[in-house]
Amino acid sequence: MTNFSRRAFLGLGAALTGGTMLSACGGGSASGGGKLKFWDMPWGQANYTAAAKKLTEAYPPSGELPAATYQEIQWANFSQTFSSAIASKTGPAVSTGGGFQAFQFADQGAIAYADNVIAGFRKDGTYDDFLPGQVEAMKTAKGYAAVPWQLDFRVWWYRKSLLDQAGVKVPTTWDELLTACRTLAGKGLFGYGTGCGAGNNLGSQGLHLMMLNNGGGLFDADGKVDVVTGPNLQAMQFVQELVAAKAVDRAAVSYTTDNLIAQWKTKKVAMGIYTAGLDTDTGDTSGDLQVMSPLTGPGGEKAGLVFQNNIMMYANTPSPSGAEAFLSYYIRNMKTLWQQNVVAGLPVLKSIVALPEFQAQKQKAKIIADWAPVAKTFATKSPALFGSLAAVDSSQPITQFAQTILAGKDPKAALTTLQSALQAIVK
Repeated sequence: MTNFSRRAFLGLGAALTGGTMLSACGGGSASGGGKLKFWDMPWGQANYTAAAKKLTEAYPPSGELPAATYQEIQWANFSQTFSSAIASKTGPAVSTGGGFQAFQFADQGAIAYADNVIAGFRKDGTYDDFLPGQVEAMKTAKGYAAVPWQLDFRVWWYRKSLLDQAGVKVPTTWDELLTACRTLAGKGLFGYGTGCGAGNNLGSQGLHLMMLNNGGGLFDADGKVDVVTGPNLQAMQFVQELVAAKAVDRAAVSYTTDNLIAQWKTKKVAMGIYTAGLDTDTGDTSGDLQVMSPLTGPGGEKAGLVFQNNIMMYANTPSPSGAEAFLSYYIRNMKTLWQQNVVAGLPVLKSIVALPEFQAQKQKAKIIADWAPVAKTFATKSPALFGSLAAVDSSQPITQFAQTILAGKDPKAALTTLQSALQAIVK
């Protein structure tokens, strides 16, 4: 299974693998037979698509506004699929997609801004239902590029039974993490389960989380690459202390996502950074896999890494007001997807978080309660997302950087190389 971090593909569960997906090809404009085309990605197990299709087709347009049709788009080559459709004006009126996709296409003039939708949400109270900061992350100088609908986190997990057997308390600080990793290594266990082999972006995302946890990040407040900093260097030096303490498997630099999941399943990994779906991906229903509270870094900082998946509208649409009405409807009624437990991402609305069906998933509920308030975006320290993030996230320089750090090589040289490589990408 390919790991597309920026669009929360990882953590959806093994049921996605080999799933049947509709073709993205097809004639016509953003309307299909007089209806708005809504393109959606496979955001959960096989039953997600049926539930999302039903929700779409239940949309009751008012007056002369068009109804909506549903089409699932596979993740493989999805960027090319959307780009080609937009260029040929055969794309959707509304879609989900990559977390940075809306910003990328907005730079190209292909996005219809969601300011009217947000204004409507402010009037009817829906705006206040969003978790703090989520809507504002969608705001650009020209308007709201999209509307957030679900969240994809990177957090620390642990296997309770292994920590109990080793007499290790759940770490709350970096110092405690290092001490725990040394004890676990003495038992032949890995305290920092990770991987950065083919298609596995968890290694680089884990390093990014550690930077954020120390007040660092990849960008400055203006969205410019700013990698070679004191906080980032200190964070990477600490990660290499973990490597030296044998907290990281030597083979981790070549681990695919499947390799890493197998390590968790066979109880070789006692702690590590993963998505909110570790228990789902491993099939562990025992409650042995649990989410830590955010660690406190050396400077007192607490942080998680979050990718904000969103729904966007396109400039090429048969009915701008129809697209806005459909998007508003979808956000206000999407709770059914969590009530049926078919979507892997975590809710962006407080009312969905409060649903008993979601609260029953204790680890995911803990992530919203403990990690969401301190989570930072991939753009940090920039307060807003921007289009070039789509080219940076999961890029080859990011992967090579992770492999270099986890191999124990000079962190300052690695950061300097990453700085130059990302500057070449971010124009």
